[in-house]
Amino acid sequence: MRLGFILREAVKGLRQNVVMVVSVVLVTFVSLTFVGASALLQLQINQMKGYWYDRMEVAVYLCDDASASSNCAGKPVTDDQRNSIKAMLESEQLAPYVKEIAYESKEDAYKNFLDQYKNSSLVDQVKADQLPESFRVALVDPEKYQVINEAFSTVAGVDSVVDQRELLEKVFQLVRVASAAAAIVAIVMIACAVLLTGTTIQLSAMHRRLETTIMRLVGASKATIQLPFIIEGVIASVIGGVLASGTLWLLMKFLVEDKLASENVGVAFISTAEVWLIAPVLLIIGIVLATISSVVTLKRYLKV
Repeated sequence: MRLGFILREAVKGLRQNVVMVVSVVLVTFVSLTFVGASALLQLQINQMKGYWYDRMEVAVYLCDDASASSNCAGKPVTDDQRNSIKAMLESEQLAPYVKEIAYESKEDAYKNFLDQYKNSSLVDQVKADQLPESFRVALVDPEKYQVINEAFSTVAGVDSVVDQRELLEKVFQLVRVASAAAAIVAIVMIACAVLLTGTTIQLSAMHRRLETTIMRLVGASKATIQLPFIIEGVIASVIGGVLASGTLWLLMKFLVEDKLASENVGVAFISTAEVWLIAPVLLIIGIVLATISSVVTLKRYLKV
């Protein structure tokens, strides 16, 4: 089998079907970009979970004038109740679960609110006396939230017990929806890429039917005849995969690393390193799909 001959035949096929090849490249590029984006979103979710879950606190909110909890009886927490709650948090019974305790007054809560929402219109609508005081509890094991909830949910002076992971999970859920949507679009586009690759190979085989017939008559092997067509589809898919990987790298570099990460220092973003991890996978997916599509098409339209 002459490798040079096979490659020349593949290049000839690419030249004869330039428009269709460009279409295959573009569809493969778009589909693999969505596949990569879906994978990167999932990596981002896992990274943020690993980073934030260990830093999430349980907030024990204390009663104020606006509290509707039965523990409050319409009254703000008293000094005795506050001291009692703090003593319970520092007790030996909760010592195996509690890593750190921090008291946050109304003034501290308002200051933190201003820092967090300084660019939001909410700043003008919220006053210092509207935010409750609380104890912020860092747990040894963040999964043991129920221990604190059960211990304080009925204690006088406690308005509510909130696990901040539940709030974060809502954000993760939105990102999961975006990741699933990207995956669905990717599946549809991959199907289009497979069909378009098959169509391109079919057209190429029809244009070179006379050549393949002559090769068959002079005793050329099945592999010698079919390989140029398969290589055409693989080359188009590889180009699409390279473009997809490059696009994802540019997005991660200029949108995530240079902009989002620099503006949100406290958020654990993934980096361009993750793009290099998934880039080989994208290329492999493109090559496998192009090969399968080409082989199936050739078996149907190119009888050897």
